[in-house]
Amino acid sequence: MKELIDYIAKALVDHPDQVTVSEIEGNQTSVLELKVAKEDLGKVIGKQGRTARAMRTILSAASAKVKKRTVLEIIE
Repeated sequence: MKELIDYIAKALVDHPDQVTVSEIEGNQTSVLELKVAKEDLGKVIGKQGRTARAMRTILSAASAKVKKRTVLEIIE
């Protein structure tokens, strides 16, 4: 899941070298924290949060296959 979000985020931003994804594992849920450069934050979130919502939808579909819940948090 971490590699999936990393790949999508790097494709969206102008500074792909500043994209970091950290994973916090739990028993049934894992949290992915996405950090990007300040000027790329708007590109990752998108208009009215559409891009972020789409990334979360893809993530939930991929995590459902492995029967685990994954949450995406975008850190400023």
